[in-house]
Amino acid sequence: MPHSSLTRRDALKTTALSTGAVLAYLSHPQFLFADQDPAETLVPFLDMPRARPGMLDWETLDAWLTPQDQVFTVSHYNVPKVDPGEYRLEITGLVEKPRTLTLDELKARPRSDQLMTLECSGNGSSKGFMGAVYNSRWTGTRLAPLLKECGIKSNAIEVAFIGYDKSSETLRKGTPRELTFDVPFGRSLTVEHAVNLDPLLAYERNGEPLTQGNGSPVRLIVPGWYGIANVKWLRRIELRDTRYVGRFMGRDYVTVRGERRGDTIEYVETSVSKMNLKSIVARITRKPAVNGKIPCKAYGAVWSDGTDIKSVEVQVDGGEWRPAALDKEPRSKFCWTFFSIDLGALPPGKHQVVSRATDVNGRVQPTAQDDEIALKKTYWEAYAQWPRDIELTEG
Repeated sequence: MPHSSLTRRDALKTTALSTGAVLAYLSHPQFLFADQDPAETLVPFLDMPRARPGMLDWETLDAWLTPQDQVFTVSHYNVPKVDPGEYRLEITGLVEKPRTLTLDELKARPRSDQLMTLECSGNGSSKGFMGAVYNSRWTGTRLAPLLKECGIKSNAIEVAFIGYDKSSETLRKGTPRELTFDVPFGRSLTVEHAVNLDPLLAYERNGEPLTQGNGSPVRLIVPGWYGIANVKWLRRIELRDTRYVGRFMGRDYVTVRGERRGDTIEYVETSVSKMNLKSIVARITRKPAVNGKIPCKAYGAVWSDGTDIKSVEVQVDGGEWRPAALDKEPRSKFCWTFFSIDLGALPPGKHQVVSRATDVNGRVQPTAQDDEIALKKTYWEAYAQWPRDIELTEG
């Protein structure tokens, strides 16, 4: 089945075939924004550009698993075209038994599925970049058992993941010590993370082979971590006794955030890693006006690094926060959950609607004015509450 033809029911079947927790929901004919009435019509957001091709379109999305034509792709070097028949994955470094596996050998290993929402850490950093997130069923084989078979040496502290994509980098540009060199794309995890996060070496998305843009033939899938950690076109896995600090670990995809220390602000740099708690109002609908007011509803999505969601609340025009209803099905630990709320009958004119999420640990999605967002100097980790503006007319 082509990705672009996935319907609500098709996507649910794809999920249910491999995930027992979702299987029971097969009896339901629809699952996306299930309470949406066909009589409801979409209210466009003000001052928001339409989603461009190759990005998630929140206002037309009709599947829990994202169809391929709404899947974003980001590449930082070249986009390599790797022949599946010639593909090799090397496992090397501080292991007792180094190995090189073909794609067929990876596929011959125990198959596993990972349901996961994957988001670019810059998603939501601007109005024109709101659709770099999607939900998938990834299929492949687990990394941890493979590393165990290879035998992790006791002095290994880090696992580097190296892609087929590469480029030229320059350090200390414009200085007497300028250095230019060719380097492949890479990211790393600690050995503890590589074992305990249960990453997947994925070769399928939603039951189909990975596309070139999605990292064919094989990519890394790290549950609950931002897209940058999910290395595409995976070529080598290397166990090391020193930290791997490439461009995309130590110089790029680094969040610079101010932290208050008494009367001073101290700026701290951290490497982008696990996803933050986030919710968004995806669409607002209305029905015909009644007695001069317009009945409206809001629908949205919430996700995290896998930490359970306690609640989502919605506010209209700065009023009280009201609880939204979280969809009970389908649910999966590392996937988004959809929510909805009846906004009531609103008067004609402009209105602002915003959501906020709270997880089971009591963490609340911050506003753009809260220190953790307001004192952030980089656009990565864009997870603040996002107010949505609309205008209602009686007609």
